[in-house]
Amino acid sequence: MRKPKIVVVGGGTGLPVILNSMRSRGADITAVVTVADDGGSSGDIREVMSIAPPGDLRNVLVSLSDMPKFYHDLFQYRFKSSDHFLANHAIGNLIIAAVSEMEGSSYTAIQHLSKMMRVEGHVYPASEQPLTLHAVFDDGSEVAGESKIAECGKKIDHVYVTNTYDSKEQPKAARQVVKAILDADMVILGPGSLFTSILPNLVIEEIGDAVKATRAEVVYICNIMTQRGETEQFTDADHVRVLNEHLGKHFIDTVLVNNEKVPTGYMDTEKYDEYLVQVKHDFEGLRKQGCRVISTDFLKLRNKGVFHDGDLVVNELFNLVFGARY
Repeated sequence: MRKPKIVVVGGGTGLPVILNSMRSRGADITAVVTVADDGGSSGDIREVMSIAPPGDLRNVLVSLSDMPKFYHDLFQYRFKSSDHFLANHAIGNLIIAAVSEMEGSSYTAIQHLSKMMRVEGHVYPASEQPLTLHAVFDDGSEVAGESKIAECGKKIDHVYVTNTYDSKEQPKAARQVVKAILDADMVILGPGSLFTSILPNLVIEEIGDAVKATRAEVVYICNIMTQRGETEQFTDADHVRVLNEHLGKHFIDTVLVNNEKVPTGYMDTEKYDEYLVQVKHDFEGLRKQGCRVISTDFLKLRNKGVFHDGDLVVNELFNLVFGARY
């Protein structure tokens, strides 16, 4: 029996949760990872070396890797803030940067590291060039830089990307990305920040066109919590509306939404200060946009934070993909 081909698109901390649970479940997995991050260690390395930001790529490689735990921990180890020159840099980020420089290509570097790390699946940057994310707000003002968007505290109208080091060049999809989407049985968006982790991939024209053209089931995993500076007061239907507006078409087939309530007072609001309240449901709004809705308990509470339970989500995804194929 042919393994179902599943493409997962996004970035941030949500994508590895799904990939880690999906690994070794009998699927041909491809991860398409945003290259618009400009904050933290990734932003520093990207600025100095003019390469794709390595942080999200690092997390995805680890989530799909079959390496022993010590090597996982080593790749993810982050130097202490007191270490001055290396402060807050993750070793994996430095390794990706080194191999990118050796090979002259972040894309090639990720393919080499995938083999070295015994990755189960394929990992592709969304573009082979670092991109800059721009947000245009309702008042007409604009800001450039993913890390600056939430700081503005304004309602976002839309986002777009430009080539960081050649603004005249149209952003292009990396090798194999479009083919993977067109050949897929399922394309999964998220979970992750709507405007800064998911849309930076889809607004690359070639990727957006491929997602609209694919015969695959397109699934959106809606965030559990609203996010400061991005999706304040959003319902699940608002999330889908924004996706559809950016691509100019109702292209989401299925939406997964969590219906389990977060216990009052559970969340550490200082540690997770960007997350506000639970996303409200608007099932009628979702149906009007042509979406099938799967609403169940996807909640995982850990360390005073709120997350998706990767295993519960992946169970539903596999029910969907096998149901669509047979």
